[in-house]
Amino acid sequence: MRSRFLLTLGLLVAFAGAPAAVLAQASKPPAPPTAPTTDLIDINTADKAALMTLDGIGDARFTALANLLEPIGETTVTTNLRGARWSKLAINCAISSLGTIGGQRLGALIGYRFVRRLALEVMTEAVAVARSRGIALEKVSGTIDLDWIALTPSDVHSNSPSLVAKHALLLAVGAKFRRLRSSMLAAIERGRRPAVDYLNGEVVARADEEGIPVPLNRRVWEVIHGLARHELRPGLPLLRRLYEETRASVNAATTGRHRPERAAG
Repeated sequence: MRSRFLLTLGLLVAFAGAPAAVLAQASKPPAPPTAPTTDLIDINTADKAALMTLDGIGDARFTALANLLEPIGETTVTTNLRGARWSKLAINCAISSLGTIGGQRLGALIGYRFVRRLALEVMTEAVAVARSRGIALEKVSGTIDLDWIALTPSDVHSNSPSLVAKHALLLAVGAKFRRLRSSMLAAIERGRRPAVDYLNGEVVARADEEGIPVPLNRRVWEVIHGLARHELRPGLPLLRRLYEETRASVNAATTGRHRPERAAG
């Protein structure tokens, strides 16, 4: 199905006057921005695509192209490229990276409460960086709201109703995609370089620019490079150790982000 989608997309780009700067991307991690990008077509799955613009300005060509692609697969249009890509980045930082460290399929890992907590904390740090950069996050698949998923101080220090709901959402996602296995883990097993620099490493780089602490994403980034160097072995014990080692720094960073500033004088 995906090859048919891409073939049709190629023909449309060539013959139907589609946007000039078009990228067809099959579920790859978002690369760090190195040059201005006006338009983008993101093939999220075998039968879904998103048409996006970076400048926030609508383009009639996108509507026409979406109508042409719709018979092949569900197609959406957005003018918030940064928000859409950063939301996807935050989720991949949690699901793909923790799956790499845990060494198991998503369904098996997400059943553990501490793994769900790690996932929420990874996404919370990514959301904090996005907010600092003035990025308005988009809902993923129209339903998963990263702004809501981000942990609040009450979530950190108590079993709040919102925290229970967030755990329930992750359990539902884990059940739906229970057979999902991290592509980064597969890359490491094949002796290839993992794409973590473009996931958690990207969050760390942007956080450093903003002066925002992201201790968990930083540690996840370091651990996956350790796996790539075969200094560590993926598995639930390694994921548990990651959780235990980062409690103090993660809780301090989360609380500090919500601490009100003192009045001058």
